[in-house]
Amino acid sequence: MNAAAPNDWNANIIAEFRSNEGRVGGPFEGAPMVLLHHRGRKSGRELVSPMMYLADEGDPDRIYVFASKAGAPTHPAWYLNLVAADTAQVERGTETYPVSVDEVTGDERDRIYTEQASRYPGFAEYAAKTAGVRVIPVVALTRIRK
Repeated sequence: MNAAAPNDWNANIIAEFRSNEGRVGGPFEGAPMVLLHHRGRKSGRELVSPMMYLADEGDPDRIYVFASKAGAPTHPAWYLNLVAADTAQVERGTETYPVSVDEVTGDERDRIYTEQASRYPGFAEYAAKTAGVRVIPVVALTRIRK
């Protein structure tokens, strides 16, 4: 059995997300998911990346996403696109809205990442894989209210 190519894998998750009001099954069943809309910093193409998020407990307009790339030694392209753009759009549940993009660093980053890893141990495994290679970025996405 061949593993699905990343684009096919993402396309399937995106379709499932949209047909189930933001819920998906398989390895992500029950996990909070968001579809992140971003523009390729080199290609200029509109892209959509599905990912897990952690809701900010004090601010319902802020969520955190994690540039883990499953513990790969390099940052994911979506992360590089986000920090180059400063804004993006997310689909969360049945809503789509614009967000500002802010990288979280230092103790706050560590606290947020530790919380995510305590809820979803795969994130602890990703951090172990990248130890000494890179620190997995944490990005705050905050709803832009008009």
